[in-house]
Amino acid sequence: MGTVMSRYADDSRDMRLDPDSFAQGYFKNAVYRHWDPHADIPQELLEQDRERLTDRDQTEPQFDAFRRTIALFGAGEEAVTEDLAPLMMALDDINKQMFISSQIYEEAKHAQFFDRYWREVIDPVAEANGFEVTRPTDDRYFNDAYVELFDRTDEAMERLLTEDTPESRVEAYCHYHLAIESVLAQTGYYGIQGSWSPSGPDMEPLGEPVHLEGLVEGITRIRSDEGRHVGFGMQEVQGHVGRGEVDGAVVRDTLEELLPLIAGTVGNDGDGVEGQTDSTPLIEYASEKLERRIDIITEYEAEIPPVEDLVQIEGGRDVSAD
Repeated sequence: MGTVMSRYADDSRDMRLDPDSFAQGYFKNAVYRHWDPHADIPQELLEQDRERLTDRDQTEPQFDAFRRTIALFGAGEEAVTEDLAPLMMALDDINKQMFISSQIYEEAKHAQFFDRYWREVIDPVAEANGFEVTRPTDDRYFNDAYVELFDRTDEAMERLLTEDTPESRVEAYCHYHLAIESVLAQTGYYGIQGSWSPSGPDMEPLGEPVHLEGLVEGITRIRSDEGRHVGFGMQEVQGHVGRGEVDGAVVRDTLEELLPLIAGTVGNDGDGVEGQTDSTPLIEYASEKLERRIDIITEYEAEIPPVEDLVQIEGGRDVSAD
């Protein structure tokens, strides 16, 4: 009985929640910026994307390269929805638990958006153009680097259930919040913004360029969520390093070890998909972003940027405007 009661009675605090904690601040931001992947992404935008892609002058390999991007994002969002559960179980601070619960919910929303995009845009375009209709789970879209990156992330998260130490937590944050959310995902969004939006960085896709407003609207809203996710992970890692619980070398070594897998995911060599654009700018973007993250989180006095700045893309719409 005493053990059960200790979950509810706690003489170490007056109130259950700490409104001044960074985790509670992120949670309140999540509530304020809630969006619905169906109601808040207008049907007419997806219909417009479908029409523009159907009318686009493109080969089947070029369209398949685009499909691969959507498949990778959808699978990634689905995987991390599951992978985050051990972290929430390991944390003992209710404010942090609340934030992670909102993050799991948001990852599930993101998976729902990409599923919707495949059903309402990808498959109809393939049918209209006489291309093969494929599944978003088709093996062709997932190269070895991608699979290994997410397998390692799953292992790092699962380790928290049997070996919950400051170092194992930092490694888990480095895998998920930093390598996948802060570097891989942001690199992918950079590529989408550059290829499918006139306001993004200069990255022309192979084939006739078109503006996919529905896709860009979806990833803009997703980025507004992921700024919180990245910020939370950076705060946690910086705290462990700053308090001397984990050596900063663990952060650098873990992230640098994962960088080749990120590069292999966004790169084109050996993945069996033709018709892709030059991936060199994406790899350079990923490397630069990773180095900036390392510099901030290994310096205890460095200020974590606002959530909007963490996911801002050059030329992209300001996510704080929503």
